[in-house]
Amino acid sequence: MAIVIDPATRADLEERIRFYRDLGLTEFYRRPVDEALLQKLQAAAAAEPVAVAASVATEPAAAPPVAAAPHPLVSSPHNPMYEESAIPPRKPFPAAPEIGVVVPPAERAQALQIIRDEIGDCKRCALHAGRNKLVFADGDPNARLMFVGEGPGADEDMQGLPFVGKAGQLLNNMITAMGLKREQVYIANVVKCRPPQNRTPEPDEAHTCVPFLFRQIDVVRPQVLVALGATAATYLLGQRQPLAGLRGRVHAFRGTQLIVTYHPAFLLRDPRQKKEAWADLQIAMRELGLKLPGK
Repeated sequence: MAIVIDPATRADLEERIRFYRDLGLTEFYRRPVDEALLQKLQAAAAAEPVAVAASVATEPAAAPPVAAAPHPLVSSPHNPMYEESAIPPRKPFPAAPEIGVVVPPAERAQALQIIRDEIGDCKRCALHAGRNKLVFADGDPNARLMFVGEGPGADEDMQGLPFVGKAGQLLNNMITAMGLKREQVYIANVVKCRPPQNRTPEPDEAHTCVPFLFRQIDVVRPQVLVALGATAATYLLGQRQPLAGLRGRVHAFRGTQLIVTYHPAFLLRDPRQKKEAWADLQIAMRELGLKLPGK
């Protein structure tokens, strides 16, 4: 039986999932439902509502008399009713393209335009169906600092520029705090079309778009690249790992220094983490030789 979720509850669930995703918890699994046990519990609930909890707690599991009965949610050879289907292995990330040749600074704007022209009116994945404008990038082709986010939101989809909504305003403030201007950095996203309801891009969508992002990085060749959030870190580094294991250090990446921090949208939902994000940005500042704030 399908479960109907009211719009308010659905919105709360989506917000909670986005919160977990920004923390780097990107995969969730549901155990298979045992229909026989479910029907038994439903029948018990209809006959004796008060006894449901006791019924669940005392449900025996088939086990040898000399061994303790396993927990009903733990699979075992003696408890086939609760046997859990194997989680399919993760698909390996496609190999990153080879680093492109060095483009002279005077030719980088033109080289980026060639990439944009090649993308064209892109219909390579399903995201094109719901987009208003394709969001390529924004900023200085010769920037020493580059930011990579997840994907366009509603404001970005309307304007065709990355990070122009509330999260973009916060990113602007972060850039200013580093002693720079937005015009001095380069900003792009993993995917260039807005995912429906700002959901996380599907792997096939991200893998379709990322090669263009890598080419942009190779043209700009920033000294420091900042991955904003778990999605950007995942598809840049080619590995799934919580942000806690990626933050606080410098990663070598395509001839540049990669630093991972929280996405500005996450910081809007949990302002307590702004201090941690600022610590990450100070790592970038040290790599760039920018003046750090006084103690």
